[in-house]
This record gives sequence, C-alpha cells and structure tokens, in this order.
Amino acid sequence: MTSEISPLITAAALDVALGAESLWSGAGRRRSAWRVLDVRWKLGGPPGREEYERGHIPGAVYVDLDTELAGHGEPADGRHPLPTAEAFQEAARRWGLGDGDAVVVYDDASGTSAARAWWLLRHAGVRDVRVLDGGIAAWRDAGMPLEKGPGATPIPGSITVRFGALPTLDGDAAAALAADARGVLLDARAGERFRGEVEPVDPRPGHIPGAVSAPTTDNLGTDGRMLPADALAQRFEGLGIGADTPVGVYCGSGVTAAHEALAMVTAGLPMPALYAGSYSAWSNDPERPVVTGA
Repeated sequence: MTSEISPLITAAALDVALGAESLWSGAGRRRSAWRVLDVRWKLGGPPGREEYERGHIPGAVYVDLDTELAGHGEPADGRHPLPTAEAFQEAARRWGLGDGDAVVVYDDASGTSAARAWWLLRHAGVRDVRVLDGGIAAWRDAGMPLEKGPGATPIPGSITVRFGALPTLDGDAAAALAADARGVLLDARAGERFRGEVEPVDPRPGHIPGAVSAPTTDNLGTDGRMLPADALAQRFEGLGIGADTPVGVYCGSGVTAAHEALAMVTAGLPMPALYAGSYSAWSNDPERPVVTGA
C-alpha cells in the first residue's frame, strides 16, 4: 500500500473545502486555496465549453482537453500525445494555478476525462490533485449550486511545471512489459475494442500482444462513481496485480488510461506507468504487431 493523498473527493467534501464564498470575487481576487477545473470532453466533440456555460461548479475554470491537455504531432505519436512542459505550464497559469495549490478536477463522464488533468498535474509535480467522484452529476445530486455563463477570468498563476514525477512508457517499453512474465500491461479500452471486434477510430483493430483487457468502466459502480478501494484492490488482484507488480496502462489515446491509473491509486496500489501514445500510436506504426481475440 502507498501513502498517496486520496485521489478522490466527494461533492460534500468539496463544498466544505470551498466554503460559503465563491472561489473568485467580483474583482477577480482569489478567496479559496482550492482551484477547480472543469474538464468536460467527449471523443469526437463537440468541446465541453457549451456544457460548462450551461452550468458549472461556482468558480470552476474550463479546461479544453484537446488543446490544453494534449500535444499535436504525427499519427505515430497518438491522438493525444502529452503536451510539452512549456505549453502545459502556460495553460496551467491561464487557469490561475500557483505552486502549492490544491486542485480538484471534474467532468460529466465519471472521471474518465478529468483523470487526464489529474495525471498531468501529478506528472508536473502538483502533489494535491483530486478528482470529484461522480463528477458534476454528484454535485447536482447533492443539491449544490451551479453557476452559468462564461465564468470569471482567473488572475494568471505562477506555477512551475516540471514533468517527470510519474512513470511513463514508450512503445518499446510497453512491448517489453507485456512480454515480461513479472509485469502486467493493462488495456483500459472496452473489451470489444481489445478483442478487435470493433475499432471506430484507429487504423488496425486489436491490442498490443501480451496486454490484459481491463476496461476502466469496470472500476465504476452503477452510479458512475469509483468502486470502494477494497473492491478495486480485489479487481486488480484478479488481473494479476499486487503491490510489487510492475504495471503499465494504455487505452486508445492515453486519456482513459489515466482513469485506470486513478483506480489503481484509489485501490492503494502504486502509480502504474502510462503509455501516453497508447493504441493510437501503436496501431499507426506498421512495424508494431497487433493481435485480436481475448
């Protein structure tokens, strides 16, 4: 087990943390040590800005996953390669983040997109980052207020980004881990994509040889919230993972793989290594083999 700060926060706990006042005063002065980021996003769009303006947690700042939480390169780099440290620092300062801030991220997809911001901020050296368990639906269900409109413009922050706090994999390292009997490479995509029965976006159906299917949706309850830590620990144990197991995670483009990492940390397991290029990078390289079936 690890001594990680809990990566999840409930709506009730967030409400207490924020207090009665909004995060931002009319004059733009900060009133809370907590920063809240709205990371609503769906594969294929449209961007979540419209949803944000229809109603968001008071004081939350909208974050665009495609342009602020990902870089852009060749197909072999994957659909959502990591941004450069310089670009991410510029974005984080636009959100008003400073060194030492505590950050809460949320979405409307059970954390599967917000986890990308959680992972990147942790990778950048931010220690206290939480994902709102159940997302904005949990906030609404708790009877908490929503704010409409474009939101206030934050005072620019002064955060310093230094990537490298979390382990990562490239394609060669992912292949080596999958072939290592001591390690486990988890594929966080839906089972039908792992098996190659469907492939809506990537050029070749299937999965990385030796990978283990572990759909990240199986880490969630019917209410869209993360399963309890003990249930998650049992799930990962069933996938061959213990506290000392070398683990890597990937998905289609490195987004929901971060959610698998979130589930592992919630279970009390060490942070796995993330293959940021994921299957979108792997399948765009004709030299990389793919397999289908279970």
